[in-house]
Amino acid sequence: MSSAEAQKSCGAFRCLVADDSEFARGNISRVIEKLGGTVVGEAGSGREAVSLFGRLRPDLVLLDITMPELDGVEALRQIREQDGAAKVIMVSSLGHKEMVWQAMRLGASHFITKPFTADYASLVIRSVIDGEAGGGS
Repeated sequence: MSSAEAQKSCGAFRCLVADDSEFARGNISRVIEKLGGTVVGEAGSGREAVSLFGRLRPDLVLLDITMPELDGVEALRQIREQDGAAKVIMVSSLGHKEMVWQAMRLGASHFITKPFTADYASLVIRSVIDGEAGGGS
């Protein structure tokens, strides 16, 4: 798939981006916007992500594994308690393989490993929004 195809719009969708790094939130937000999505909220902690999810009910959540107050796995657990069908993509660095697998067992839709390219993130986001997710890298 070409770079242009990877970043092809997948229609309007609302997204919550949760990462304790403002830089990472910005990178993910740019990918979402190129795909035709809208970032309806940004969270810098797991607790804030859970709270914003409850208020905003986004179509998709991109959730970092390591965050203050509540890690991504526990935030995922609480989000899935609010909405068992929530679409959540976990974002992690290479060193958190066990936490990623734990998140997948809890119902995460997919995962993205940092650092990531915009093309790869676009492919994963599109697959989850289009309902084709199942696994990750």
